[in-house]
Amino acid sequence: MSRYLVTSEWLKERLDNSQVRIVDCRFILGNPGAGKQAYEEGHIQGAVYFDLEQDMSGTKGRHGGRHPLPPIEEFVEKLSQAGIGNQTTVVAYDDQGGAMASRFWWLLHYLGHENVYVLSEGYTAWKEKDYPTTIDIPSFDYAPFKASVRQDLVVDMSLVKEKKGLDEVVLIDSREERRYKGIEEQIDPVAGHIPGAQNYFWKGVLGEKGTWKEAEELAQQFKSIDRAKEIIVYCGSGVTACPNILGLKEAGYENVKLYPGSWSDWCSYADNPVGKEKE
Repeated sequence: MSRYLVTSEWLKERLDNSQVRIVDCRFILGNPGAGKQAYEEGHIQGAVYFDLEQDMSGTKGRHGGRHPLPPIEEFVEKLSQAGIGNQTTVVAYDDQGGAMASRFWWLLHYLGHENVYVLSEGYTAWKEKDYPTTIDIPSFDYAPFKASVRQDLVVDMSLVKEKKGLDEVVLIDSREERRYKGIEEQIDPVAGHIPGAQNYFWKGVLGEKGTWKEAEELAQQFKSIDRAKEIIVYCGSGVTACPNILGLKEAGYENVKLYPGSWSDWCSYADNPVGKEKE
């Protein structure tokens, strides 16, 4: 079994295991109600729903990015209400290549919960295998979750500014190439990237069929990155950086951190430098 990914077959065998909690994280950026609607129309048997913007993000402000981290106490309460305690095995899935599920996975790691995984395939693949789905909304007994916040997993804008030019630090931009290069930008007010960042589009962690690559393939994907260095990963708003973080961890990299505010936070400061590349 991989470190952080599980297969549909593995999960199917554990659908009736009371110690396993399944979390549906489907969400479509730009259409915020679509994920919840999709969940209500059908989901993996026993799955609870966590919304990217309502549950996995805080309130957007002038700075901090488009999807700041949620208030810890509120998120912990939602976990507890979903029957997720410190001993619970958690499996998250979505239908967006694992982007949203990886955000949930990362949040639990940030709270000190290691026993959390991402389903290596999406909901559509689960359905195509005729595995159990339902429209029933489950409820579980309250399970007190005690957070042990790992501040070592995050960096803020000032730290990125301080570290971005250091030899011992690798800065990874997870957005698609045209946004990284500053050729086009349809979401944030400024086009470009943090100077010195390398571009690894997050979908590189997926194989041709849209399922997660094996650990060996992920190691190949990131082979030019020095394992001894500190790796800081960002994207547009701190969401699609998370599959890159999971991929790096799956490939054996240990010193990997998230810049939650990401580009949307960085470019909200007028004096921050902007890198661009020609097409």
